Amino acid sequence: MLALRRSKDRGYAHQGWLESWHSFSFADYHDPAHMHYSVLRVLNDDRIAPNSGFGTHPHQDMEILTYLLEGSLEHRDSMGNGSVIQAGEVQRMSAGSGITHSEFNPSESDPVHLLQIWILPDRRGRTPEYEQKKFLPEERRGRFCLIASPDGRDGSLTIHQDVRIYASILGGG
Repeated sequence: MLALRRSKDRGYAHQGWLESWHSFSFADYHDPAHMHYSVLRVLNDDRIAPNSGFGTHPHQDMEILTYLLEGSLEHRDSMGNGSVIQAGEVQRMSAGSGITHSEFNPSESDPVHLLQIWILPDRRGRTPEYEQKKFLPEERRGRFCLIASPDGRDGSLTIHQDVRIYASILGGG
């Protein structure tokens, strides 16, 4: 059953360099009523302070999407990928059998605002993969833009699960 959950009712963590709002139980935030929604395990709304970020850390058997709302984020991983994700871009990292990566806000003055979404894959032990795409504001303004799907249709990222993720920029009112 779907239920409205107000933003203020989410879990909150502040670690100095990171402010994070958790829709589901994550790290030190535990809420038995909000553990996950089907295969959706994490929906975090993060703000990373300037010149800060996540050091190298591992993931396994998870589809991880990072959707940049404001700022830019440097990414490096054990597959040799190194990129800068800009506002409006979405990164997909299929952790599969195992990957390590880091994420860093290179700005001297501006925080990064992002959504991090974790989805269980359709099977364990896949070969790790990386993909990044930009979705223009005009593709999202006033309509739903497919940003992730199992088959990569309509220019979306390819995710290893029977889910479709849409983004939109909605007008006020």
